[in-house]
Amino acid sequence: MEEEIIIIYCVCDDLLKALGIADDPQARMSNAEVMTVALVAARYYGGNLEQSRKFLAEQGYIPNMLGKSRYNRRLRAIPENVWQALLDLLATIFKFTNEGQEYCLDSFPVPVCDNIRIRRCRLYQEEDYRGYLPSKRRYFYGLRVHLVVTKTGEPVEFVLAPGAWQDCRVLKQLNLDLPEGATLYGDKAYNDYEYEDLLEEAAGIRLRPIRKKNSVRALPACVEFIQQKARKRIETTISQITSLFPKKIHAVTPRGFELKVSLFILAFAFRCL
Repeated sequence: MEEEIIIIYCVCDDLLKALGIADDPQARMSNAEVMTVALVAARYYGGNLEQSRKFLAEQGYIPNMLGKSRYNRRLRAIPENVWQALLDLLATIFKFTNEGQEYCLDSFPVPVCDNIRIRRCRLYQEEDYRGYLPSKRRYFYGLRVHLVVTKTGEPVEFVLAPGAWQDCRVLKQLNLDLPEGATLYGDKAYNDYEYEDLLEEAAGIRLRPIRKKNSVRALPACVEFIQQKARKRIETTISQITSLFPKKIHAVTPRGFELKVSLFILAFAFRCL
């Protein structure tokens, strides 16, 4: 645990220096320390910032710890592009060590509340957030995370979308910053022949989702075997990420909820180092 905390702090500190983001001379805590508290909370305390804050202060990791209210304000003040840059940094490492350049794409739901409480939900109120889970034959209300991982399960990219959005629609919002010649496997929901051709022609990325039975672009049996194997790998990754979640993710604003979901994915990425 101690080694991982030190790694998280050092990576955040080096990243902020590389981005040219300097700390205020009067600040008691550096931005790197603020990020470390949040990532440690996601990694070990189910996203509970208060427990992480107390632990790091009591154990002497961050002696000049801010109070609860001031810390929350500092955390919200960190730009979103800093968290994205942190994921990009970790993703660069994972992509460099990914032999064969094979990746897998899948999605998983993150409910904001139970269906019975939808009318009282204050975070999201649009119908776009009411998604459906065919495997469980039930609806959920919240977000869906679309995640790209390496063939060994390290996350390299993700996007948060309303639960009701179709997978093909979100697919076109992914940056897909993958090396030329990479192969991306997905499930049946990501079938889009036109986008497949465009992606391969423009970026050299081969999108190979599992085909439907009536598909005019049937794939060889050997490719289908690889697809099934890749699907099991990303399902394992999703299970490992959601195991970090608490029973209910506490947040009072949509941005706070989305930040906590992102922190869980980043915390898992550090775990993969």
